[in-house]
Amino acid sequence: MSTIDLAGQLSSYTGRLLRERFGRGPESVYASIAKQCIALHIRNFMGPVERFLLSKEEEQAFRYTRELLMKSLLPELSSYIKSEMKIEITEIFYDWGIHNASGMIVALIKGGEAFTDDYEGQDEVHNQINEVSRKVQRFPDRTTSWWINPRTLIVKREGILIPLEKELIDLGYENTLKTTKRKMEKRYLETTTIAQLFGKELADIYVDWDFNKDNSVIAFTFNS
Repeated sequence: MSTIDLAGQLSSYTGRLLRERFGRGPESVYASIAKQCIALHIRNFMGPVERFLLSKEEEQAFRYTRELLMKSLLPELSSYIKSEMKIEITEIFYDWGIHNASGMIVALIKGGEAFTDDYEGQDEVHNQINEVSRKVQRFPDRTTSWWINPRTLIVKREGILIPLEKELIDLGYENTLKTTKRKMEKRYLETTTIAQLFGKELADIYVDWDFNKDNSVIAFTFNS
């Protein structure tokens, strides 16, 4: 089966899975497959209960509810990718764009770190990402990036947690820390010139962390 066929199959499966778990499916799911990862861009995905929570400024409750449901959904998604696509996943990251009911799931492929895609402007992208990381937490031990499709740039950072954050995680404040870091990082990331560097218009930024492995993934999406 071709990569295009596999991507279409994965999009359909993910849409059904989200519908089963949340009671409402997204308008669309667009899957992209590269050597390093699989990305699933989810559009117009928010139910009436979630809209009510956000109307009452209960973002923390919204994210907590989705966190619980995603934790039950992701193992099934990973299992499907392994059994049907013969691809083994090591980590899965996800984030939601509350302002436009969009979302992004990024699944890192086992052995994918061995592949490096050099592109024009990559050093400047890493410089700007590292500077944002330094301001919010600390300079990453390692930063890598690749284009998974012409409109989506994936950035992975390793080794960015500071001792205070690790202590907060040990004390059970993981969800609060993620919410706070997302707000801060996105504010800084929105001020970078990464979109202009490629002559594109920034659409969204998605950020997530694997606190256990001290890794983070950022997905930039562009309108053109």
